[in-house]
Amino acid sequence: MMNRRAFLAGTGALLLVAPLAAEAQRPGKVYRIGVLSTAGPEQENFVWSALRGQLRELGWLEGQNLVLEWRYAEAKYERLPDLAAELVRLEPDLIMARGGPGATAAKRATATIPIVMYGATDPVGIGLVQSLARPGGNVTGLSDDQDPEILGKQLQLLKDVAPAVSKVAFLTRVPPSAVVPLISRYEAALEAGAKALGLQVRQWYLQGPDDISKAFIAVRQEGFGALHVAYVPVTWINRRQILDLAARQRLPAIYMHRAYALDGGLMAYGEDEREVPRRLAVYVDKILRGAKPADLPVEQPTKFELVINLKTAKALGLTIPQSLLLRADEISQ
Repeated sequence: MMNRRAFLAGTGALLLVAPLAAEAQRPGKVYRIGVLSTAGPEQENFVWSALRGQLRELGWLEGQNLVLEWRYAEAKYERLPDLAAELVRLEPDLIMARGGPGATAAKRATATIPIVMYGATDPVGIGLVQSLARPGGNVTGLSDDQDPEILGKQLQLLKDVAPAVSKVAFLTRVPPSAVVPLISRYEAALEAGAKALGLQVRQWYLQGPDDISKAFIAVRQEGFGALHVAYVPVTWINRRQILDLAARQRLPAIYMHRAYALDGGLMAYGEDEREVPRRLAVYVDKILRGAKPADLPVEQPTKFELVINLKTAKALGLTIPQSLLLRADEISQ
């Protein structure tokens, strides 16, 4: 495996806040952070394994002046209100919430405890903040909103690798009703991108492992030759099932998170989530030192990456164009 680019952007932001680490926290005060996740421990580890280090550099040490309380919904969204209420009863100094549903549950549970969201889709549209520049309430953080045109770019990458493909199955989750207006824009972009490439695309909405098995049966029966897989809790938690079925049916696929490609998927293109811990640490540090979420603008993705798995390409009998290899941020082989 080789890294093809150094990820140095954003170091300046850390340097700006690093002097704050020298400021003394309230003597003897142990700050409590509640973490509300729509997913599970494995997915959170991709953020928190690095976030702990970032917080440590800013003077926040778990077990000394910082305590973390975890609540995982494991893609069972109906559990979020109760989990959020549990965290609020612990009276944390800050709640961190993954995804729009997680942040929404946290906001409904408290109007006073600061909330830092991440991986949230359309925070303005679903009522989490008044605007990205001026959140206005007790919620701020990171949105995962990407330009809908990224779907067309992902389809183009798939077409570049598998030019004979004409039908692509898009695997995603059942969209929460609150984000339907935004989802419709993404769906329109998906259709436009497919049309421009001469592709037929169809969406399969998944809620669990049974839906995944049924979708792959239908994909095979209806002659779909490739997959486009969304980065959502249901595909993440069950990604091994998806990767195994894609390999068994010899379906080239593009994913939206690097882990899918590194775990055996053909390739991935999307937000570089390795940037997320650094950006989250800034929010946590500022809020624990007294800043108000209402005054901290919401950030959107700024870095994207292409990861290619050459071993999988070889197993599928595909040749990756040299132009794509030169563009790749990371190649697994």
